[in-house]
Amino acid sequence: MASRPHRDLPQRERKTLDRALSRAGAMSRSQAQEAITAGRVRVNGLRVRDPQVWVDLERDRVELDDAPLQAKSLVYFAFHKPVGYVTTRSDERGRATVYELLGDLDSWIAPVGRLDRETSGLLLFTNDTDWAERVTNPRSKLFKRYEVLARGALDEAQLERLRTGVELDDGRTAPARVERLGEQGPDTRLALAIAEGRNRQVRRMLEAVGSRVLALHRVAIGPLELGALAAGQTRKLKPFEVRALAGSV
Repeated sequence: MASRPHRDLPQRERKTLDRALSRAGAMSRSQAQEAITAGRVRVNGLRVRDPQVWVDLERDRVELDDAPLQAKSLVYFAFHKPVGYVTTRSDERGRATVYELLGDLDSWIAPVGRLDRETSGLLLFTNDTDWAERVTNPRSKLFKRYEVLARGALDEAQLERLRTGVELDDGRTAPARVERLGEQGPDTRLALAIAEGRNRQVRRMLEAVGSRVLALHRVAIGPLELGALAAGQTRKLKPFEVRALAGSV
């Protein structure tokens, strides 16, 4: 007779079923929850539809789509996102997605954070959900650096407001690092770095000081720089880069 998932093991030895699937690199946690509730997962021969069931992968036999769950090799990529692509696997409006540029992949990977459709630059991908959570955790204080083309000639008072924090509809921003790079015709080129990750934050910050983003390009995340990686191309992160990005929490 099939045994039920373990419920009496110490907390450190167990994971909820949805997290076990995501940590194995099979899919995201939200995708795992959908797969479990759809009846695609068995534990010790029993179909389980509760994502919060506790399992021990050392003792429990977990199957996804009738095949044993096997941990995938962990992969970490830097990707140069071009303008015009959304950071999702599919888009209900039929817009081009970054996955169209990633080619054939041996395993499921997901973006670490996002860049909006009109923003280009450095984007990370991985199937290591723990690592992704560490990189995106606000406590990491990883600064994301951007090159910005802002509308109009910004004066020092406007730049100082960006540096000290501006009021947005979801609260005041933390201080940003801002440097004037020069002018491009009537407009202003800036280097801007923030340690937060709110939705369209840089664009909203510029609007708050009376300007508007004309072009936005992310050049670095913490110690990792985009460098000479061509638009639309990926490269594997080196082990020391993986450690450095997750080492701040």
